[in-house]
Order: sequence, then C-alpha cells, then structure tokens
Amino acid sequence: MRYFVQFSYKGKPYHGWQKQPNAITVQEVLEKAFSLMLRETVSLTGAGRTDSGVHAKVMYAHFDTDVLFNCTELIYRLNAFLPDDIAVSEIFEVPLESHARFDALERIYEYWIVQEKNPFLTDAAYYVKYPLNIEQMNEAATILVEHKDFKCFSKSNTDVKTYLCDVRKAIWTYDGDKLVFTISADRFLRNMVRAIVGTLVDVGLGKSSLTDIESVFASKDRSNAGVSVPAKGLYLTAIKYPKNIIDYNG
Repeated sequence: MRYFVQFSYKGKPYHGWQKQPNAITVQEVLEKAFSLMLRETVSLTGAGRTDSGVHAKVMYAHFDTDVLFNCTELIYRLNAFLPDDIAVSEIFEVPLESHARFDALERIYEYWIVQEKNPFLTDAAYYVKYPLNIEQMNEAATILVEHKDFKCFSKSNTDVKTYLCDVRKAIWTYDGDKLVFTISADRFLRNMVRAIVGTLVDVGLGKSSLTDIESVFASKDRSNAGVSVPAKGLYLTAIKYPKNIIDYNG
C-alpha cells in the first residue's frame, strides 16, 4: 500500500530535505522515525527538494508498506519521537501509482521580509533596513508571469533537463509587521525563488528597473540577476494535488 504523509519543519537545523552523506537532513530524520515506528526500513519520496535552511509549512512525501497501522496513532507516536522542529500532520492512503513529486500540480512559496528589527523574526525573515518601493516591486513581479524560461534564476551547474516553469502568481503584500512575497508555479528550479526575490528587492531599492528585469530574462545568465536572499525567509506553504489522490478512500 502507498501512503502520503503531510508534515512541516523549520529549516534552520537542517541541510535541506534530501539525504546527504555528511549532513543532517529532514528526510533522514523522518525516515529513521518511520522505520522505528513501523519496524521496517521506510524510504520517503519527497514532493521536491528544499535547500539548506529553507522552511516548509506544508510538505508531502510518499512511502510504501504492507504493515497495518492506525494513522491517528502513528501520527501521535511519530510526533512524540520527532524533534520539536518537525511535525507530522496527516498520513493517508493513496492509489498505488500516486507520486508525491510527479503528481504535484502546483507549489506555493512565501518569502518574508521585515523592515524593522524584530527579535521574534530574526531567524524567520530577512531584514532590509532601507525603504522599498513596493509598487515597483509588484510591477516587476508581473513580468515573471509573462515568461516561461527561468534559467537566469536557476543555480548554476544543475542537472535539470528543462528551465521551463509556469509561474501563475507573483505578488508582494503586507502581513502585519512583515512584507510577504507569494509565488506559485507548477515547478521551481534550485535557488529560483531566492534569486527572484533578490532581483525584485534590487528594483525596490532603485538599483534596477523594469527594463533590467527583461534584460535578465533575455540573457538567460544567472550572473545578471540579483543576489540570492537568505534561506531563513523562505517557506514552502502549499502543494496541490489532483482530487483522486487527496480524496482517495482506499
């Protein structure tokens, strides 16, 4: 049987989602917990990779097992065992061919910026002390939706086969004492959101213009885009799947 697991985590202590030989990752910690609770080796396939230090309010992975268990009880036992910075919220059976990564229809990220020193958001948002022109940043954000090739915002020397992404929404809004950039797409490249935010912040600071953004896209060169903003302000907030997966009754 195949199951989806929904979970969340703070990224600061971890070197991203995907297992690495000499670094602690979210995948490693979760797999150890599942394997212990189910008394068999459990391999989790994540919905995607998050880089070192990036947070996930909502993340999914799938795993296969023939062990019978009560989902509610397993969630309780996992959360009692897991560290405080990882929490499992749901486990549910899905059709056997379902895939956490390949069946995802849309992913949504947020990036948080604060403009005043805030001790409660020191490890959760990027502090920009200079004034930002939010109207110009939103104008620049609309340009993202008009393009498909995001090579200029991708980490160099990656092994991806295509740089095409369908960005469906990109907007800056205020949420209380923080500025939030929300972006949704069918897929994201490595470092893409952080590079985009850095480029848009340059527009807000008056260092770049809307014409410069178009030139960055035309160049297809990462070195022409802005610097990558810190990982601590980036959150994966939602992943959308087809109804046949989410509403599956077994």
